[in-house]
Amino acid sequence: MNKWLILSLLVIVSIIGCKQIYQPPAIVAKNNFLVVEGIITSGHDSSFIKLSRSVNVSSKSTGRPELNAIVDIEDDQDNIFPIAEIGNGNYGYAGLTIDQTHRYRLRIKTSNNEQYLSDYVPVLNSPPIDSITFDTSGSLTAGQGLNVYVNTHDQTNNTRYYRWDYQETWIFRSFYRSLFASNGDTVTVRDQITQNITNCWSDDTSSNIIIASSVRLAKSIIQKGLITFVPSTSEKLESEYSILVRQYALSVDAYNYYSILKKNTESLGSVFDPQPSTLTGNIHCINDPTKPAFGYIMAGNVSSQRIFVNNIVLPAWTATYPYADCHLQFSWNPLHNDTCCLYNLHGLNQVDYYINYNKSHNPNPFIPLTPFNPIGPPDGFFAATKECADCTIRGTNKMPAFWKY
Repeated sequence: MNKWLILSLLVIVSIIGCKQIYQPPAIVAKNNFLVVEGIITSGHDSSFIKLSRSVNVSSKSTGRPELNAIVDIEDDQDNIFPIAEIGNGNYGYAGLTIDQTHRYRLRIKTSNNEQYLSDYVPVLNSPPIDSITFDTSGSLTAGQGLNVYVNTHDQTNNTRYYRWDYQETWIFRSFYRSLFASNGDTVTVRDQITQNITNCWSDDTSSNIIIASSVRLAKSIIQKGLITFVPSTSEKLESEYSILVRQYALSVDAYNYYSILKKNTESLGSVFDPQPSTLTGNIHCINDPTKPAFGYIMAGNVSSQRIFVNNIVLPAWTATYPYADCHLQFSWNPLHNDTCCLYNLHGLNQVDYYINYNKSHNPNPFIPLTPFNPIGPPDGFFAATKECADCTIRGTNKMPAFWKY
């Protein structure tokens, strides 16, 4: 073999063998900064504060809840309102009466004795939402779908900066409808009221930052501010869809904070995008002023409005379902169980084996759908996996109290 070829191969092997994954310090740094989310509200709207800890970029976790903290609301008249811990890093105070002439702040003492204070902030009440509207004009980047908009104004022109978040709720259905149920020992007719696993509800909350300003306008009016876009293929639009939009009034400092946060989290990805900016909220560690904390505490009332969108008013869109290879289960003999139904055969009670899980201790039992023979005692059942017949593994079969339809 040519000696130069051999030398080249040795060089390539040595280069490959010496290659190591480079992890910049920022990626593997042990970040443990306090993250504070929430708003101090009054009246029937409870004040909810969420505390968590930041994680490094390489972590698979999105955040760690801060437990066992002491959280107080304070006003500029030295009144203190303790906030109760309600679990998983969430803290709440119900029925707080806010004096519009006072300023408020948050005091936090963590379980490791770190103490944090937010700046005093004025009470900024959101004007009412005029309407939540929608159209099906689609998106230039995402194709066909549902656009949801907010319309609002402030007659006093005091509110010039706005922020919104939302919660979506929708009804969805399992791929198959089950008319029978197993209690582990016996298959019985399913009670479609108390044992319904065909129709379920699911929900989701906004994760993007939605802000707008009317400061360049003569009047404080926001017209057709885009809240969210739902693709036409989404399961959310299969039957009925609802969205609750909440509106917050911001100070200029709060607006600037959320503007930077939006750029840092949503607009990065190429050299042409805005570069990361220093994010400074209004929460400070008083034990160590050099230690950063993330979040911006505000005070004031929140306005909200909910709408429902029925599939009837939408175009004939086809949803893409998250079901994996759904098909009926069937067995002609003990060795064949992959086509359409389950019944007793050749001495093996396949109903017990595949459906009545207490008798077989099957960790993944099938859900019985309908009997194999429509007349007389069932010889067996058409059946399916839980993923295809039980909607409760992805949602709840308890209808929300606000549901319209």
